[in-house]
Amino acid sequence: MEIMLIAVVSPVIRCEWQLQNWQVALVTTMVFFGYMVSSVIFGVLADRYGRWKILFFSFIWGGYFSLLTSFSPSYIWFVFLRTMVGCGVSGHAQGLIIKTEFLPTKYRGYMLPLSQVFWLTGSLLIIGLASVINPTIGWRWLVRVAALPGIILILVFKFIPESARYNVSCGNEKAALATLQWIAKMNRSVMPEGKLVEPVDQKRGRLKDLMNPKYLRTTLQIWIIWLTISFAYYGVILASAELLEKNLVCSTEGGTVKEETGDTFEGIRSPCFCHLFAPSDYQIMFISTVGEIALNPLNILGINFLGRRLSLTITLGCTAVFLLLLNICTSNVGLIGFLFMLRAFVAANFNTIYIYTAEVYPTPMRALGLGISGSLCRIGAMTAPFIAQVLMNASFLGALCLFASVCVVGAISAFTLPIETKGRALQQMK
Repeated sequence: MEIMLIAVVSPVIRCEWQLQNWQVALVTTMVFFGYMVSSVIFGVLADRYGRWKILFFSFIWGGYFSLLTSFSPSYIWFVFLRTMVGCGVSGHAQGLIIKTEFLPTKYRGYMLPLSQVFWLTGSLLIIGLASVINPTIGWRWLVRVAALPGIILILVFKFIPESARYNVSCGNEKAALATLQWIAKMNRSVMPEGKLVEPVDQKRGRLKDLMNPKYLRTTLQIWIIWLTISFAYYGVILASAELLEKNLVCSTEGGTVKEETGDTFEGIRSPCFCHLFAPSDYQIMFISTVGEIALNPLNILGINFLGRRLSLTITLGCTAVFLLLLNICTSNVGLIGFLFMLRAFVAANFNTIYIYTAEVYPTPMRALGLGISGSLCRIGAMTAPFIAQVLMNASFLGALCLFASVCVVGAISAFTLPIETKGRALQQMK
């Protein structure tokens, strides 16, 4: 909800503060700048002090600054406060690590992609709420409503356990055993006999471990893939909003290309291209966002039967193809179809790389590996707004070709990854 919020609020703040294209793009860029900086810090701290503490702190941080955003008196304050929200959201990835470290090997490829259902739910919810709240009581109330789920979650954090793998890796067998006993009791099961035995690794969360010859090539290629996927994912989201906001729907009537003016379009034209979303625009965003779950069953099958590398190669290649297809002059239905498939492929990309990154690194450096990857991928997310919201207005085909080319580079990097994690147990020691 917090990430998708930018796409549905951008047209409104553009009108309210009379912003130009680069100023709207800067909002998203600064959100991901905050994410990039804090993701590394949270990754290091999570490997040293625990996943649960960082996850809890990040939700408090994100919820606090999200609420403050709704009281922004100016554009500058809005940018600053959303940057702080980006810092908080970066810590949420520790939830995926906790889940990864609890799941048995044979279930990870099935259970982790199902997280996409909840990401999708949040995206659809914010689009639906925006269609009602933005035209009536305004974007500030939309921001407040979007912050509520995170605040509610803080109240039930006691039900989220610390990773037992993490506790074992830092020598806290007593806490790990208590967690496992709690799980056994909840499942009306019994603990197996014996003791938890695992060598303790005192050197955790060190950047130089990622550069170790054993992981160097994997790390560099993972970084390229993360940057590619983030660039494409947020590019597609922002480009979708841009196509709708500027009403750049290509029509083939009479064999000519025209820009639909749309008599039902609600909004005021101004030198800074100020337009508000019409109800039909929210509907198109809603339908295309559903695409994020459309390929989830196939993505799960691909991850488990083709493997992480080949599955990622295929979805990145398809992303490049459908980005280029956006340049075809088509009807509203055709545009929805292309956007639907694009959202499906970019979501599948994120599904697979999250799983692969969490699986390929051992426990003492897993949070750092995911944190650094998440941080560097925000370079792609920070660049995407200027391509989707600035360059796209100058050269539509040029922007699409750039997005597609980057996806091809990512597909090649995925295909040549040196390690396949399908069926591989999580590594405890470096």
